[in-house]
Parts: sequence; structure tokens; C-alpha cells
Amino acid sequence: MNGSIRIGSVRGVALRTHWSVPVLMLLFAYGLGSRTLPAYAPGRAAVVYAVAGVAGGLLLLVSLVVHEAAHALTARRAGIAVRDMTLWALGGMTRMDPPTTARAAFAVAASGPLASLVLGGAGLGAAAGVQAALGWRIPVAVLGWLGAMNVVLGVFNLLPAAPLDGGRVLQAALWWRTGDRDRAQRAAGRSGQVVGMVLVVVGWLGFVRGVAGGLWLAVIGLFIAVTAAAERRRAELGAALRGVRVAEAMTRPVVTGPDWLTVDRFLPEVAAHTRHSVLPLVDFEGRPSGVVKLRRLATVPSGRRDALRVREVATPLSRCTLAVPDELLDGVLARLGSGTGLPILVMDGGRLGGIITARDIDRLAQQHTMAER
Repeated sequence: MNGSIRIGSVRGVALRTHWSVPVLMLLFAYGLGSRTLPAYAPGRAAVVYAVAGVAGGLLLLVSLVVHEAAHALTARRAGIAVRDMTLWALGGMTRMDPPTTARAAFAVAASGPLASLVLGGAGLGAAAGVQAALGWRIPVAVLGWLGAMNVVLGVFNLLPAAPLDGGRVLQAALWWRTGDRDRAQRAAGRSGQVVGMVLVVVGWLGFVRGVAGGLWLAVIGLFIAVTAAAERRRAELGAALRGVRVAEAMTRPVVTGPDWLTVDRFLPEVAAHTRHSVLPLVDFEGRPSGVVKLRRLATVPSGRRDALRVREVATPLSRCTLAVPDELLDGVLARLGSGTGLPILVMDGGRLGGIITARDIDRLAQQHTMAER
């Protein structure tokens, strides 16, 4: 995810955090220290509330890590390769290979909410124990708040809406029942769209009636609806592309550009004579060296265009998505989530044999749709 940095690892799985997470934790810590704690335990010094608020925010961050780690470690026990975990403002995301069975998919999806509910119960139980044994109101308030937040996190994530964990649980159950993974994913996507729009409406109505948290709920609902629509589209693409080889999808011959030209020469000599928005580049020996987006060339300041070569502005070959003609296309597309993206360069004996763009993918999907009618 753009804007994230690595902060450590959990059992060998890289842990990253988006810049929004520290901001959100500070907001939670501020709310806890400025409102919740003074209301529950009045009369303490401001520094006590501040320290307790920060401690609560940090413990909530640890809870998010435990939630994502539960997904990652359950997936690894099921033999699923896990790339990394990323925390961000709306929760977290664990990137992994697709589960191969409905049972594995169910276990991975349910593990995160289960971990949050266990943490929530532990927090509420610890708060009750401290209250009964010691009566320390500040620790009781922090533990109770932390427990409640984890219960809310666990329950909310169990809503039957992709991309929430509950949507994954629903998808796994439908997959097990029907034996059709794509159909199950489409159903979970539709459910996510419905639930997301319901949250938008409920959140907005709450906001106009003076509930400040309603706006946040509406934003979350909109995110769920949009992401669910994208997942539904991916499921439809998966059905359309199953069994399709790279060679069947690629466009050839490929229009290329020389990577040694300066930007001021490349624009009138090459870019002006093509209808493409992205061009593969080749070196002096005709070997592919990268991909350049023409709109990026247009942003190069005019004073630098005569000294800057196109290859210096392009995405190098090492960061491009590469494939060979006999690969399955859906397997290649699964690699797009690792930081690379379209277009896909098809290599044939060290040479550029073809290219696959978003337009090629759409063409195949349309052909599949028409064939089903």
C-alpha cells in the first residue's frame, strides 16, 4: 500500500503501517485522555490522563497487530504463502496467496475477529478484576475501553460484507456449499455493496442529527461498498480468464520506443505518433528496458527535457510485470498485487514478444460475457 513503511515483523511476516495509523491512534488517545478518563475518574492531574490515553492508544495498536497476525499465522499453518501485513486507518490488510480450499478460507477469515473478541473479553475481564481487587479507576477505565474497542472491532468485522472478515467467512461458506469459488466471491461482493450502502445511509442520518461519529461510519460504509464492487468485478474477471494463456491475450506486434532518446526528442518523434498512453522501451540492442507513461513525460519541466533521457523517467524492467507466452493469465494477474501492475510485458527468448494492457483484459471479459448470453 502506498504511504506505508515497515516497522518490524511477526514470526517472519513483515509488518508495515500506513501513515494514517499513528494519526488515528493519536486521535483515539486524545479522546480517551480528554473525555473518557476524566468522566470516569475525575480529579486526576492532566498528565495522568495524557499518559493513560497514550497507553490506551498503543495497546489498541497492539490489538490491531494481533488481529492481522492471527490471519497471517493461520494462513501459514494452512500452507498459504503470506507476503506481509499492513495496518491502516480502517483496520488492516494481510496480503497472501488465495486459499486453495473453502475450509482454509474460513479458518483464515474467522481467525482475526476471533482474536479481537478474545482480546476484548480479556480486557473487560481484566477491568472487572482490577476493579474488584484494587479499585484503581484509571487502569479499570483503560482496560474497559480497550476491551470494548476490541469487541466492537471483532463484531464489526463479522458483518457479512466483503472486504470485511465476515464477507470472507460468507464467501467460504458459499464456496463450501456450492463448490463454485467465483460465484461465492460474487455473492460476497454483492453483500458488501448492500451492507456498505446501508452503513452510508445510517452514518449520514446520524451525522445530520448531530452524531459526530456518523460521518466516520458513512466513510467506512462507502469504502466497503466501493471495495466490494471491485472484488465482485475481480470475481467476474476470474471466471472470464480461467484457462486463458498469456499468448491468447497479448497484443502484438508491440509499439516500442528507444530508451536513449531525450524527453524533448521522444515527445515529437515517438509519443506524437502513437495512440498508446504507455510504451515499452528498448535499448540499443532491441532488448526491453522498461515502460514509460506518456503523461509522466509531459510533467518533466521544459528546462530539463533536453538533458533527461526517457529511461530515467521510465519504470525499469525490474519493476515491471513480466510473463511468458504459455503462462496462465490469471496466475500472472495474481502477481499484480506485489507492487507491480499493468501493462504486462510478455518475454519470449529475452525479447519482447507481446504486451497485455487493461484494454486486452476488458476485451476478454466482454467476450466471456457475450459467450454466456
